[in-house]
Amino acid sequence: MALVLLILCIIMAIFAPHFLEVGNLLNVARQVSINAVLAAGMTFVILTGGIDLSVGSALAVAGVLAVGLDAIGVPGFFAVLGGIVTGALCGLLNGVLIAKLKLPAFIVTLGALTYLRGLAYVTTGAYPLIKTDLSFGFLGGGSLGPIPMPVIIALIVFIISYIVLTRTTFGRHVYAIGGNEQAARLSGIRVDWNILWVYTISGICAGIAGIIFSARLLSAQPTGGQGYELDAIAAVILGGTSFVGGVGSIVGTLIGVLIIGILNDGLVLMNVPFFYQQIIKGAVIVIAVLIDRFRAGRAIA
Repeated sequence: MALVLLILCIIMAIFAPHFLEVGNLLNVARQVSINAVLAAGMTFVILTGGIDLSVGSALAVAGVLAVGLDAIGVPGFFAVLGGIVTGALCGLLNGVLIAKLKLPAFIVTLGALTYLRGLAYVTTGAYPLIKTDLSFGFLGGGSLGPIPMPVIIALIVFIISYIVLTRTTFGRHVYAIGGNEQAARLSGIRVDWNILWVYTISGICAGIAGIIFSARLLSAQPTGGQGYELDAIAAVILGGTSFVGGVGSIVGTLIGVLIIGILNDGLVLMNVPFFYQQIIKGAVIVIAVLIDRFRAGRAIA
């Protein structure tokens, strides 16, 4: 998939004016940061053979709580922590229903997508909660040197995710569960416990993404994050993670995130109408996955 990313960059450099300018590249990095954080958490879930459709709605709820806490005078650190904990609790609830009650992940997270979105609307009265002097606004609009803070946060999330998946027993268990859940149980792995943690991690990432989203806009949007779960899933699958679990990597997910972000940016720079952008993006995602699967099949042969 790295080859697909390289080809896409070359095409955009040729046909999209200003694509290679430093300012534009930093903007691309800033734009993909939220999807990157969501996709990092989604990687854990899909590696186990699961799915989490609720991350976009969890993002909105986490942002609403964080901005709401800030609005009543809670210190910024605790407002941010509250948002992240909210995301974690959303994921934990999904994990309990899936791991302990054996409900299908698709149904559980689809339901969570709906009721969490409703909670965001009810909490805000369906209006944005605006806070122009948001105490943690720096996390969305600030930078360290030339690097935007959202990019730094996303990189930290990816580094931690990489270490967890490649250097810890938990990471090995995630792959084992996705490869063969029954065999994992027979080998002594606490499958239910690990799945519960996987969805909690996805929720934590949704909470972090909600903080970045709200900090960038200096407001909490009850509509925030709509459709973001699809971009996160697309990035993970584009990165080579198998939808049935057991195969994939966090590095591949990062490449998938960049492919989607660069494609979006290039189409905008080329003034492609929005509806055509959707068609092109969908087609490129399908073609890229087909190419990657074809190359993988030939390598195995």
